Amino acid sequence: MTKYNPFSEDEWFNNEEATPRRKVKFPVFPGGKKFIWLLAACVVIVFLAIPSLGHFYTDYLWFEALEQTAVFWTMLVPKWILFAVATVVSFALLFLNFRIARRNTLKLLPEDSPFGNFPKTLTSSAVFIGAGILALMNGFSTQKHWDMILRFLHSNPFEISDPIFGKNVAFYIYHLPFWSFMQEWGMGILILSLIGSGALYAFVIVPLFAGNRQTVPQSVFKHLSLLVAALALLWGAGFWLERFNLLYSPRGVAFGASYTDMHADLLALNVMTGLTLLVAILLVVGIYRSTWKFSVATLGMLVVASVLLRGIYPEVIQKYVVEPNEFDKERPFIEYNIEATLHAYGLDKLKNVSILPESEATWDKLEQNKESMQNVRLWDSRPLLRSFKQLQEIRSYYDFIDVDIDRYRFDEEYRQVMIAARELDLKSLQNPTWVNQHVEFTHGYGIVMNPVNEVSPSGLPILWVENLPPRVHIPVDLSRPQIYFGEKPDSYIFVKTTEKEFDYPMGTSNVRTTYEGSGGVSIGSFFRRMLFAMRYGDSKILFTSVFTPESRILFYRNVQQRLRRVAPFLLYDSDPYLVIHDGRLVWMQDAYTTTDRYPYSEPISISMGDRRGYFKINYIRNSVKATVDAYDGTMRFYIVNENDPLIKTWKQIFPSLFSSIEEMPKNLREHIRYPKDMFSIQSETLKTYHMLDPNTFYNKEDVWQTYRGSDGTEPLAAHYMIMKLGDGQPAEFALIAPFMPVGRDNMIAWMAGRCDGEKYGELLVYTFPKQKLIYGPAQVEALTNQHPEISSQLSLWSQRGSDVIKGNIMVIPIEDAVLYVQPLYLRAENSDLPELKRVIVSTGGRVEWGERLDEALEKLLGKREGKTSTKPPLPAKEEAGEEKPLLYDGAIKELVQQAQHTWEQAQKALKEGNWNRYGEMMKQLESLLQQLGNAIQ
Repeated sequence: MTKYNPFSEDEWFNNEEATPRRKVKFPVFPGGKKFIWLLAACVVIVFLAIPSLGHFYTDYLWFEALEQTAVFWTMLVPKWILFAVATVVSFALLFLNFRIARRNTLKLLPEDSPFGNFPKTLTSSAVFIGAGILALMNGFSTQKHWDMILRFLHSNPFEISDPIFGKNVAFYIYHLPFWSFMQEWGMGILILSLIGSGALYAFVIVPLFAGNRQTVPQSVFKHLSLLVAALALLWGAGFWLERFNLLYSPRGVAFGASYTDMHADLLALNVMTGLTLLVAILLVVGIYRSTWKFSVATLGMLVVASVLLRGIYPEVIQKYVVEPNEFDKERPFIEYNIEATLHAYGLDKLKNVSILPESEATWDKLEQNKESMQNVRLWDSRPLLRSFKQLQEIRSYYDFIDVDIDRYRFDEEYRQVMIAARELDLKSLQNPTWVNQHVEFTHGYGIVMNPVNEVSPSGLPILWVENLPPRVHIPVDLSRPQIYFGEKPDSYIFVKTTEKEFDYPMGTSNVRTTYEGSGGVSIGSFFRRMLFAMRYGDSKILFTSVFTPESRILFYRNVQQRLRRVAPFLLYDSDPYLVIHDGRLVWMQDAYTTTDRYPYSEPISISMGDRRGYFKINYIRNSVKATVDAYDGTMRFYIVNENDPLIKTWKQIFPSLFSSIEEMPKNLREHIRYPKDMFSIQSETLKTYHMLDPNTFYNKEDVWQTYRGSDGTEPLAAHYMIMKLGDGQPAEFALIAPFMPVGRDNMIAWMAGRCDGEKYGELLVYTFPKQKLIYGPAQVEALTNQHPEISSQLSLWSQRGSDVIKGNIMVIPIEDAVLYVQPLYLRAENSDLPELKRVIVSTGGRVEWGERLDEALEKLLGKREGKTSTKPPLPAKEEAGEEKPLLYDGAIKELVQQAQHTWEQAQKALKEGNWNRYGEMMKQLESLLQQLGNAIQ
């Protein structure tokens, strides 16, 4: 008796007597080996999946600790729904076509086929597996488009429509990408079906024609014709959708649809859409004509039409119609491009102010702009960072990443300051054991703050916050200076363990602490320890004895990495900055909504944050201000631009993630600033798009540029400053950048981004009359190099081996005049401690310098009358009568300790006869003594 096999296709298709169908039995595995192999395969799959499952679950625990599980599931569930739908639909289509092809093959294969029984061995299971593998691959490749699907489902309209088709901009940003994806996805499935079915049919058609058969079998012809007809329909849909993509055409004078696109390509796409529909119909009709020649002729007609309409015809129009009359033909499209670009980059509401300049700044003007002069930045971030490293790192395992610029208000004083966070550098630990890296050394400590314009007699910065523990000389509270989350951390650490953490050094001993925050994920149970051990490939997590039931693991500790893990759809500014808030340190991070799908807007290539390489955008809004608590890692996302349709969409998708800017604490709101990366993008765009007249734009008559320094490589960066903007408002914090005409060095305009209060976010452009010469930064630098006293002294310093460091030229608008200030630093040959040696000032084509700003201004403007000062008193935190502490005593003590330790090491090497080591230690001692002498001065 023949054993029933439910996987045999003969039981289902070729057994005509099997009516009614037999009851399906579960398959029996004949023999133990197959079962063992199957079991082994399952074990291997589970073993390979465990690390991924562990990573998945620990990520979930991280979101749970942040109370953002809704965000976690919103990002995860749509991926798997999309994966499931794409897999099931693609499997159904592929399996159906492969099954039809196999059945037709079995019917048509002759008994004496040279291919033997190959098609017969293709069981139903093989077809099932082949379709399943392709479907799974399709599902995995599709799930990455989860955010596009969500944006499509939650789209919000813009307040503007495109000028060609009259469709809302939201159609191009949300809807067009979705329908284009669906069309491409469908074509991909049909192409796979066609290739798979065609390959199977080849085993029939080849031997049939080898046997002198003249016609393709009807069943094969019918199946393939229907597939090609379906492909033609989707191809036609692609032509229809491509009409809208003409608004991203780079062909014309300006980005977007040009004359040729609208009068040649659009016509071609309309015709091709109709032709593909006709081809699909003719292919279906051709099935009943039973001739493949008709179908081939139909497809040939489509190819010829594509070459003529999409290749030759547009080139003819461009060469013989557009190029002889380019401006007249392209004028309306240039206007569309200008309007769209200005709106997309937030420049459409920019305020233009014309200035009738005087020849130069005067003492009277400086007196009227006292706040500006009391906040002139004399410290460039590059030399200042070196100074901080030398004076305030205290220990080798601390590091300063960069210097941020902010402002604070002390009673009636509005002061601009520079801040750097003292973060932990685990790579510099002398003894990098597992306990030291993950349990003991867990956080940085404190900040260094200095006013932008104050200098010690020895040319070093005056510090308002310094040393360990922090000594604060201004009226602010810094009771929680630990930095567990910052720009540096990229490793996981454990807190609330049996070992107390290193807090900060104190003399020859260390102060220890225990974490008191709620950040991180509980790791007290063995199960969680096992999961994290698998996640990081670190078995020590399992076997260490430092954990308690309250122990927690902190990971994703880098500020931008942390924010991006929660909101990967935002683009982050490259410079998070630190703010003192209620005794704690809080990171402020600007975040952007962007797209490259805004019709007619000129794209720009950017590199931002920790995104590697360059990518293009053509729309940007600074719609979100994010904060990260440096102690417990708490994150908040505040919406500052409720009118942005992109952020409206994301808020609908993630309603629990965002808060209104009104919910941000008042103290933090006072530290919001115009983001530098967005300002740079807008400045770059404005170089060309300040030309609103199409004719001027077409001829590029008035293109601007930014100054790139004497070496032509380093651009003059936009800089923050406290200044009056001339509209009756008090002095305010603003970001400014100057512009020069291309090919010339005089200054033609400068742009300001406002940072304070209700004026936040406003952009102003101050333009000078073209017939008036206003010296630009390049001309000021040339005048400086030609100044006899300055040039000779610079040469003398260089000959003595000192490194002369020129700071950025500060452009300081003073009423209707411009004042330039450039600090000059000197670094000794064997030292890395720059000192401010001179301040160069210029106005009206004259240049002078002095050891301090007041001295330089008096040489430039003459002796002043009155008591105008560029240096206000230091805001005092100490009570009246309390002795002010020395500013550098902590640094001096540290240098003395390092010198003593180096001397001891040198003597040890001398006793051991290790002369190389002795020489190294003596060189280090010499450098330390030099630094000590500078600090004492």
